[in-house]
Amino acid sequence: MVVGPGGASPSLPGLTPSASTSDYPTVASADYVFGCMATNGQSRIALEQCSCSFDVVASLISYPSYVEASTFLSMGQVTGEKGVLFKSSEEAKRSVGDLRRAQAEAEVRCFE
Repeated sequence: MVVGPGGASPSLPGLTPSASTSDYPTVASADYVFGCMATNGQSRIALEQCSCSFDVVASLISYPSYVEASTFLSMGQVTGEKGVLFKSSEEAKRSVGDLRRAQAEAEVRCFE
């Protein structure tokens, strides 16, 4: 572990849990980062960018909101009449929209 001046640990994105990221279970953060890396490459740079992206998303939306949006996205893939509710309801649109906005902010902060 690298220790900063005065014995303090450095504050780097993806390395120091914030209050918001600590509300997320480890498996949720790992799942997000693995999925992100599958899309963006399996490199050290992708790991850092995807960890940063998770931190940004977690700072913008609560874990329960993240689970809700993820559920709507997952269930929206169901074909036919059953999947329509998960795609077209106002609650689904709001929830998924919040997640998409958080991900867009993470894209700006971490990948550019």
